[in-house]
Amino acid sequence: MRAVIPYKKAGAKSRLSPVLSLREREEFVELMLSSVLRALKAAGIEKIDIISPSIYGLEEVEAQVILDEADLNEALNAYLEKAKGPVLIIMADLPLLSASHIKEIVSSNKDICIVPGKGGGTNLIFLKNPSDFQVKYYGSSFLAHCAIAEAKALSFEVYDSLLASTDIDEPDDLVELLVHGKGPARDYINQKFNYEVSRGRVKLNPIE
Repeated sequence: MRAVIPYKKAGAKSRLSPVLSLREREEFVELMLSSVLRALKAAGIEKIDIISPSIYGLEEVEAQVILDEADLNEALNAYLEKAKGPVLIIMADLPLLSASHIKEIVSSNKDICIVPGKGGGTNLIFLKNPSDFQVKYYGSSFLAHCAIAEAKALSFEVYDSLLASTDIDEPDDLVELLVHGKGPARDYINQKFNYEVSRGRVKLNPIE
């Protein structure tokens, strides 16, 4: 089985621009990718492909890099069409994901296991027969992927986990990393922010 990670470093995570500079965002996404790679390898998955429009930031990565300038859906669907065995599609911005999550996801007895992300997105999809499926990211991709599985009469389950479902896209997401995270990505953000505990939600505060 293989894991495939879509990744782009150049100009990454523009929605974090209110709190992180371009350089900081690019450094941060590299750390999150490293966290995902460590979790995969700790889960026993050694065959890892990274699909990226550029080699930028991937010069020394311990994975196979597939350069593809097509959009996310086109690149992934071309990859799935050629896949010879089970595939785990995993996003690169999941620093709270652990090896135990991955082991549980790939142990599913269904054709497909889908891990939802925030706001209707999809963070991971495990496909036992990848050539039978086509992804449809953007918008409410979680509902789209469930509908595609149903239309193709493929059995599927939803993996329910706060940590696996927390992708880091917006400033408020950094609170989850500070509260629940560990490792270099968390340490990086902890050098720049702390959080304020009040009677409402925990809030992010820059360290001056």
